[in-house]
Amino acid sequence: MSLNNAQKAELLDLARASIKHGLETGQPLAIDLQHYPAELIVKRASFVTLEHQGQLRGCIGMLEASRPLIQDIAENAFAAAFRDPRFPPLTEAEFADVDLHISILSPAEAIVFTSEQDLIEQLKPGIDGLILQEGYRRGTFLPSVWEQLPDALQFLRHLKQKAGLPSNYWSDTLKVSRYRTDMFP
Repeated sequence: MSLNNAQKAELLDLARASIKHGLETGQPLAIDLQHYPAELIVKRASFVTLEHQGQLRGCIGMLEASRPLIQDIAENAFAAAFRDPRFPPLTEAEFADVDLHISILSPAEAIVFTSEQDLIEQLKPGIDGLILQEGYRRGTFLPSVWEQLPDALQFLRHLKQKAGLPSNYWSDTLKVSRYRTDMFP
């Protein structure tokens, strides 16, 4: 399902409104689903990324669709601004200069591979987002991370570290799934 430009603009406005509401009340914006078209209330997974002066300032999202898209974005925007454990809560001064990006995820698909090299050869840099899981350890990189890590081996090694594994870790029980995103603006 692809969204048109007006719907994308509406989602960006909603994400900003949820952060503004959070600055004023400490709570995410409550969503009345009756005010939105069907395309925006279907269950979809999303991430909201905040950048301030070109640097990551928050990024929170869901890997699996569990709530209406419009609600997911409002909650994730609030969480990216105020609950990302890597950063202090966003301030009103920062909010004026924050760049906001929304990524809507496709359902994840398992990748079948026989070795690390086989996995690397199947990756599509700049297109694939990855979920890596080993037991209870799990990490994900959105496709936009390829901009910083364009080499597939380095991308995979950093993702292992994000999941709490050594960069050279390998196991036959390692699970990797891919997803695509529609990122805007």
